[in-house]
Parts: sequence; structure tokens; C-alpha cells
Amino acid sequence: MRRALLWLALLCAVLAVRPAAAQTYLVVVSGIGGEPAYQERFLVWGSALVEAAQERLGIAENHVAYFAEDPSRDPRIRDRSTKANVTAALTDLASRAEPGAQIVVVLIGHGSTVGGEARINLPGPDMRAEDFIPLLDAFATQEVVFANLSSASGDWIAVLSGARRVVVTATRSGTERDESIFGGHFVEALTEDEADTDKDGRVSVLEAFRYANAETDRVYGQQNRLRSEHAMLDDDGDGKGSHEPDGEAGDGVRARRVFLAPDPARAARAATDDPALLALYAERDSLEMAVTGLRARKNSMEAAAYEAELERVLLALARTNREIREREGREPR
Repeated sequence: MRRALLWLALLCAVLAVRPAAAQTYLVVVSGIGGEPAYQERFLVWGSALVEAAQERLGIAENHVAYFAEDPSRDPRIRDRSTKANVTAALTDLASRAEPGAQIVVVLIGHGSTVGGEARINLPGPDMRAEDFIPLLDAFATQEVVFANLSSASGDWIAVLSGARRVVVTATRSGTERDESIFGGHFVEALTEDEADTDKDGRVSVLEAFRYANAETDRVYGQQNRLRSEHAMLDDDGDGKGSHEPDGEAGDGVRARRVFLAPDPARAARAATDDPALLALYAERDSLEMAVTGLRARKNSMEAAAYEAELERVLLALARTNREIREREGREPR
């Protein structure tokens, strides 16, 4: 009981201070709809996400790039969603995004697999998953969230999985080619409050994924249809997505810590130029990652060794957070 109370106190101390905020950049690519119904659906999803980014999530207007089939449909659309335009936008962004920035790329539309190559259907030449490899590799010091909400998108995970990346697909393979509804619920999760299950005022990528997954399942159940799409999330870099990530180990751990909406408290700390405080932030980040790593290895460790090491790291983290608060001029807790 005493150890449980100690761990609870340490966890509160750990959560009292968070890392400094990073700038977020959003690129939304809405492909060819084909039929009028799909054209309208894809426009609604893309425009809703862009509107929420600017008005709800606090992402600066000049940090949002929106490409779609018909730019005349929404004044926020920068240009047509051609391969050339998307490539140029991501190349330009890689040249100016700050180290540690958060890059969010969302693809909306119809997907396909041709000759073993996973694609999204765009005006003009399609873009293959392989086309995004050099574009994403250019963000070597940034966090990347890549969400392909198109049908037949599951094969993109094996191609684009990597360190510092969260990859979400609407399906588990290229063979799930039927109409996908997961994307609409994923956008809904990022633009409304229902997905905020821990009630911290923001929706993480993991919360959005779980919400969209549950809503997709609910709709199929209501319609008494066999589910023909199984969304996947990969964020541990192993190239194998999970349909039900728990966020405790493996897939979901990173996505649980990624938010599109900034935390005002983090933004205030990001402005510091105090070298000692910056060093403390870095130490705290390292210790938080150590906690995450320990939890991932829990099942492979002896219980006593796991508890002792976790307690040691949490104590170190609590001391670091106390030093941060004192350096920031706040009352120690």
C-alpha cells in the first residue's frame, strides 16, 4: 500500500510538468472523388480538418497547406492536389520547419494497389507510398504523423514506418478496397470533444484513432454489415500496425503523447533561453522516455527488478520536475 501511494505521488510529480511545445504544420491532401457523392465527402472531411486546425487547434494559418481536386470549392485550398504540388509543398516545408516541429500529413480519397504498389488517386499521376519515402526522410529532426484515410491504404505502413513517426491507415491491407468510413470519424475525433477520453482538454492521435475505430465498428453493427475495413496504427517503427493499440507498450505509446492542439503552458516554456532550464527539460524528456521503455519491457523483467527500476526513474523524474519548477520561479510541490 505504501509503495502504491509512493508511486501515485511520483506520478503526479511526473505529470506536473510537460515538455516545451513544438510548432505544428498540417498538410491535407484530398484526392479524386470520381462520383459527386465522394467528391463532396472528401471536400467535407478536408475542409472540416483545416477549419478545426485554424480555429480550434490553434495551428497558424500559414502552417496549414490544403490541396484538393477542385480549388474553387473552398478558398482555403492552396492548389490542386497533384503529385507535383504535394511534392513541392513537403520539400519546401522540410527546408524551413524547426527541429522538433510536428509535421502532420493527412491523405483523403480513394486508394488502390497496382502492380504491388500502394497508391492514392490524385489529379494527374497518382502518388505511391514509395514517393513519400524521401519526402518524409527529409524531416530527420521532426516528429511526423502520417494518416492515410483512403481505402486500400494498409500497405503504406510497411513502406513508411520509422523512428519518430506515427502512421495511421484506414485499412489493414491493400485488399480492403471498399468504401471506407474510418476517415470521417478520424477527422471528427480531431475536430470535436467526444474523443477526449481522459478529459485533459485535448485529443491525442491515439484517442482519435480509438474513437474512429469504435465509431466505425458501431456503424457497421447498426447496419448489420460485416466490417470490411480495419484501421491500423504503427508508431514503434517495426512496420507492423496494430488494430487495437493499448498505448501501454508497442504501438500507441508515441501516439498517446502526440496532440495537434498546443498546450499554452508548454508554449510559454518554449520561449525560454535559460541554458540550465533547457538542460533540465532535456533531462526530463530522457527520463520520461526511460519510463516508457521500462513499461514496454515489463513483461520480460522480474517483477521486483521492474518495480525497483521504475521507482528509481520516477524518483529521478520527480526531482527533475521539482528543479524545473524552482528554476521557472514557481512554488515547489
